[in-house]
Order: sequence, then C-alpha cells, then structure tokens
Amino acid sequence: MNESPADQAAPQTLVAVPKGLFAPGLFAIALFYGGMCTFAGLLGNKQVALGPLAVEAGMFAFLLLVAMGGAVAEVYGRSVANKLVLWGFVPIFASILLSLLVAAMPASPEMQPERLEAIQMVLTATWRIWIAGPIAYGTSQILNITVISALKTRFGGPMWIRAGLAGALSQALDTVIFITVAFLGVFPILPLLAGQMIAKVVLSIVLIPFLVTWFAGFARKLDGRIQ
Repeated sequence: MNESPADQAAPQTLVAVPKGLFAPGLFAIALFYGGMCTFAGLLGNKQVALGPLAVEAGMFAFLLLVAMGGAVAEVYGRSVANKLVLWGFVPIFASILLSLLVAAMPASPEMQPERLEAIQMVLTATWRIWIAGPIAYGTSQILNITVISALKTRFGGPMWIRAGLAGALSQALDTVIFITVAFLGVFPILPLLAGQMIAKVVLSIVLIPFLVTWFAGFARKLDGRIQ
C-alpha cells in the first residue's frame, strides 16, 4: 500500500504541538512552577537579613515564579502564560487545605514536643496570610506577564530589559498587596514595606533578566530536541 507524503514524514516529525500545551519545555517549567507555588509559603515562615534589610524568604521562590512566567510569555505567548498562572492556584489552595487538615489531625505520642510545636506553627498560619498570599501571587504575576508581553509587542528589543522592568513592577505590587492584606493593623507596616520593596525590586532588576533568559533558552532547547 502506498504511503502518503505525510505518512512517510511521520517517523521524523515527533512534535505534534511544539509550542502548545504539551511542549516539553512548557511541561518542565510547569512542573517546577507548581512546586515553587507551594514551597514559597513554607519559606515565607523565615525572615532573612539582606544587609540592613529584613525580608521574608518566600520572596526567593516568588522571584523564580516571576522568571518562569516571563519566560513562558516570551516563548509560548501571553495566553499560555496566563493559564500557567491560573493553574498555579491549584497547588496553592491544595497545600493550604492539606496544611489545615494535617494541623487538625492528632500527633503521634512519639513525636518530640519541640518538633510538634514548630510544625504546628508553620501549618497554622493566620487566615490573613492565607488570603494575602494567593491575592498577591495572582495579581503580581498577571501584571508581570502583561507588561513583558506588551513591551515585546510594542517595542521589541532585548528580552532582558523588558524582563527586568516587568519583574520589578510586579514584585513592587506583590509587596504592597501582601504586607497590607496580611499585616495592616497588626503592627506598623511602613518599615517592613519599604525594606521588602527595596530588596525585591533590586533583586528583580539584577536576577530576573538572567533567569528569564535562562528559562526561555531551556524551554526552546527542550522543544528543539524533538523536532
């Protein structure tokens, strides 16, 4: 039986949707993205010192989320990047529900008291922090993707410039939303707000361009291997 040209080419063409939902580069980033969505909440329980500034450590995971969102927007487009952000709410809310469930379950009598006290403190964050995290995440990530996509469409130019600008703006917004929702009325928030914003904006300008470039190159390399 004679094969059509399309059938003859099939063994050499392994990619059905090289820039679609199941592109290997997008799949790999999405796996890492989901993990960082949940890990950011855990890291946020510790404040670290960056010189004279005290910042919550969850910002490092959020910097990676911003970089991955920007890279996906660059390689696969704004629509796909926005969907990635929306799917990120699934592991975030799942981790919150599981944390509350595990915190409510009785502990083993053999568990050391100091370990039990520490894990219960981590699992039972205040309701305002549970609310602040997802709101800040979604709003800042959508802003990041919107800015980087708009700059690419309107001005073009080097990717690292629009990545740094979009990252800095989104991290500034993330700081304002999270600290205001989580801590307004609990203690004076202006010193923490100023320190967090300075640290996040500076780190975004320094690190985000490099990270977006790396993630974008990584995704393109994975996709190119099966074409």
